[in-house]
Order: sequence, then C-alpha cells, then structure tokens
Amino acid sequence: MAKKYIDVMDTTFRDGFQSVFGGRVLMDDFFPAVEAAKNAGINHFEFGGGARFQSLYFYLREDAFEMMDRFREIVGPEANLQTLSRGINTVMLDTGSAELIDLHAKLFKKHGTTTIRNFDALNDVNNLSYSGESIKKHGLQHEAVITMMDLPPGCKGAHDVAFYEKTLRDILDAGIEFDSLCFKDASGTANPNKVFETISMARKLLGENVHLRLHTHETAGVSVASYLAALEAGANGIDMAASPVSGGTSQPDILTMLHATKGTNYNLGDLELNKILKYEDRLKECLADYMIPPEATQVSPLIPFSPMPGGALTANTQMMRDSGNLDKFDEVIREMKEVVEKGGYGTSVTPVSQFYWQQAYANVMFGKWKQIAPGYGRMVLGYFGKTPVPADPEIIKLASEKLNLEPTTENPLDLANREVTKSIAYWKKVLEDENLDTTEENIFIAAACDQKGIAFLKGESPLMVRKGEDKKTTKSGGENMSGNYTVVVDGKKYSVQVAEGNADIQVTPAVETASSPTTENKTAPTAGGKGSLEIKSQTPGNVWKILKSAGDSVQEGEQIMILEAMKMEIDIVAEKAGVIKSIDVKVNDTVIDGQLLATME
Repeated sequence: MAKKYIDVMDTTFRDGFQSVFGGRVLMDDFFPAVEAAKNAGINHFEFGGGARFQSLYFYLREDAFEMMDRFREIVGPEANLQTLSRGINTVMLDTGSAELIDLHAKLFKKHGTTTIRNFDALNDVNNLSYSGESIKKHGLQHEAVITMMDLPPGCKGAHDVAFYEKTLRDILDAGIEFDSLCFKDASGTANPNKVFETISMARKLLGENVHLRLHTHETAGVSVASYLAALEAGANGIDMAASPVSGGTSQPDILTMLHATKGTNYNLGDLELNKILKYEDRLKECLADYMIPPEATQVSPLIPFSPMPGGALTANTQMMRDSGNLDKFDEVIREMKEVVEKGGYGTSVTPVSQFYWQQAYANVMFGKWKQIAPGYGRMVLGYFGKTPVPADPEIIKLASEKLNLEPTTENPLDLANREVTKSIAYWKKVLEDENLDTTEENIFIAAACDQKGIAFLKGESPLMVRKGEDKKTTKSGGENMSGNYTVVVDGKKYSVQVAEGNADIQVTPAVETASSPTTENKTAPTAGGKGSLEIKSQTPGNVWKILKSAGDSVQEGEQIMILEAMKMEIDIVAEKAGVIKSIDVKVNDTVIDGQLLATME
C-alpha cells in the first residue's frame, strides 16, 4: 500500500526569516540557499508577504517585488510560491480599501505568486470575503485560513473546536471560494488534542477531496506532536523550515519531521535526507554572518501564558534589545494574559498579536491601562471587525475616551473605502508631488508602507541588518554604529547620537531617566528662559512624524509629534497652550528615555 503523500511547504524564506531575524535578511545573501532547496526537491515555498513585505522597505533597502521576481527565476515556473496576506489588511499597515486590496492580488500575481494564504486574526469571515474574491479574480490559488491558539490559563471564550466549526461554516455559508483550507496557529499554543479534534471536524464537514493544512510554530514546544495529530486526523499538508531558521520561534525542522514520521504511512513530499542535509549546510553558510538572537532558538514555557507568535516574538525582543529595555520582556509577557482576555480573544497573530504586545508593553512601561495602544483600542472599538467575544466594557469605554473614537459595528472595508488616504488617486498624487514614478508597484509600496515607503522610493530608507554579535551592519558588511550611546566624561553623562554614514556626531548632556515613567510628558524649566517647558520622551523609540514647527501655536493636548515604539504610536502632546520654542529631534531619530524632544513657552 502506497504511503499517503503529504505536501510540504518550506517556510524558511518567509516565516523562518521573520521568526528568527524579524525578516531582515538580504536577498543576495540567501538566494544561493534557494537554489540548494530547489536541488533538494522542494517545490513549494512560502516566499513573501506578511511582514517580509514591509521589512524589505523598512530595513533592507530592497524591493519586495524584485525579490519575488528573482526568487521565481531561481525555482522555475512549476514551483508553488506562496505568500501570506492578512485579509483586508493584505500586507499593509492598516485596513485597505477595495481598490488597494485588488491591486495587492494583481501585483502579487504579476510578480510570481501562485498561492495566497488569506487569514483574519479575528476570524471575522467578512474580512476574508472581498480579499478572497480578489485573489481568485486575478488567477491565484486561494488558501482560506482559520486562525487558532490556546487561551492563557484561566481564560474562557472562543478558541475551542465548536468555535472553529462555526467559523468554517460561516466561510461556507458566505460562499467564499477557496482551493485549500489552513488552520494557522502562529503562537504554537494549540494543544495536540485540540488540533486532532479540529482537523477531524473539518475533514468530516468538507469531505475527503478538500486540501487541509496545519501551520504551527515550535515556540511552545508541541509543534511536532501537533503535526502528527493533524496528519492522523486527515491533514494533507504541513509547513516546515530548514536549520538554522527552524525550531524555536519558527516551524519544526524538515529533518526533525522526516525523523518523526519514520515508520508511518506518510510520505513527506518525496524529500530525501541527504539532499536536505546539503540544503541546510548551504543555508547555514549563507546566514553565517547573521546574529541569531538566543530567544529565537528556544522553546519558551511562558508562551502558553501569553500567547506570543514566533514571528512577532523575536521582532519585539530585537526592538527591546535596540532600545535597551530587554529586561522588561518577562513583565510584558506576563501582562499579555489580561490584555488578551479583555481584548475579546482575537487570535494572537498579526496584526492582533502586535496589538496585544503593544498594550502589554504600554501597561508595563506606563502603568496598567494608563495608555491605550492605538491598534488595540481600535480593535476593541470594532474598527477591524467583530472580535470573537465582546471586549471588556470598561476597556471599550477607556479606548473610546483615549482615542476620541466611538465604537462601531460597520464593515471595516466600508470605512476604508471612504478614507481619501486609502485611494489609489491619493497615493498617485503623493508620488507626483515627490517627483516619483507613478507605477502600480510604487503606488502600492507607498500605500502599504506610508512615509517609510516614500523614503525607500527616494533612496532615503535606513539599512538595519544585524550581522555578527549584536551588530548592525551596512550592505557592504561593515559595522554601522549608528544609534544612541551614553558616555561618561569626568563624572558627567553625555548622550551621543551617531548617524549612519558621514553625518555629524551630536553630543548633548544626558538626561536621567525617571525611575517610574507615567503617561504624562515630563516638563521642567529650561535654561533658555523663565516659563519655558521641556517636553521629553518617556520611552525609547524612533521619531515617526513631527507635526509642529518652532513658532507654531498649540492648544493644550494638541499633538506635537509622534514617536514609534514597539510598532506603537506614542503621541507627544502639549501640556498647556503656548508656542513651540524649539523642536530638538528629527524624523527617524532614535530617542532614549528622558531625551529632550521639544521646548515650548
């Protein structure tokens, strides 16, 4: 009797890179390993989308569309190249309009994609309908997704087999056309028994001919057991990665699963052990210079209490490492339980996982519920769709007050379609004003990445690649020491800002960090004159936008600038009415706790 053929998707070059390096791997560094994977007999790859779209523009000075084209050239026309899309967010920072969602599918088809895996973190089927329609319209394979996780101990609400069955029935009742169905567990927390019961339910409901897959991570230590349970329940496909970007926060290793299925009735894609060994050796050579954060290689016993996806965990710890507050990591993880429970139990997968993280981070850094992360607040207010269970009423009220938004039950796609800034015409005009080509690719890059996309198109984006032991390197491999440093000279502390390239080194007296930061911007008299106020940062981060200039009048509570910390927008506001005296930072500057941002009088 022939063994059952199991389709293996190699996630190394998308989820593997995201889970270990935060997506920051240069294409010329890894393309030789793609060739080796092809020679090993792998013909199904996850090669783009998700955070591996924006990270190329944000950190690598690379074009994701060019990367996709070159990947296709290497593997040939027959390979199944798959990307990850967040429903009506696609690969954008926020909900897209219908025309941008359609453009996403059109461009990804144009640039070599075969299949788009289409998920919604809230399992709101309305968010899969139009995006799925666009995927099919442009001749792509549509892999519909139901997102999974286990709830933190002591929590109840959704995320049982009955909830997943209801979601699947909603997909079928909505008439959403799909070529395969995936159960996606980004945090790796769904226990193997629930996986077995869920896949069994789906197989019974869909019949024998529908292609079923499971996607999970090793983060919580149960991925191999979950995959074996899924196969036993009737799954047709699983996702794996290659060392050194396998295990830990990523998918289990291809070799591990080949070993785990020895003596079973499963044939993992006709993969041969010796060829996979050669492929993994080549990949290790390609990535030898890259810093692998230790948390990326570990199973974390804390994850079932959080839950934090592997692809987000290392991105967040790297940002904390850059900001100098990695010591707060365990506190943030512990705070996740309450944040998940009060937020309505959306699945901890992008973007909701980042909303959870941002809110947990804010609760640790600024005090419990003293600040509402914008994404988290908009989620509980209904702006991304319906949460699996209603969010906590007090949190909804707090979010409404903090964000000055009313709760809504309106379809998020309808809301996006009314926003001028989510139209193709708007971004075409932005490109024209910047004297940039108005190709469809450029329009989508700008719409998906906002000002960071414009910076890339203008050749002004930063290069932030971690190679060597905790170093940031330039494309040529040399060390880039840009960033903030505190040095002590004759007993006095100075903050030293070093810019990349030949920019000036700026030295200013260092500001002591407050021992217990609050949500208020600390102010103090400056040396510049009586009545002047200093506005200082209360968290490490980057200057995202500057909204006011010296000489501008402002009202109390009016925004002066916006910082970005942990992918969260931190409003810097005027504490009283007055006039801006100075703006002491620039866009893209990295700032530290207590750093002077502006003065006013």
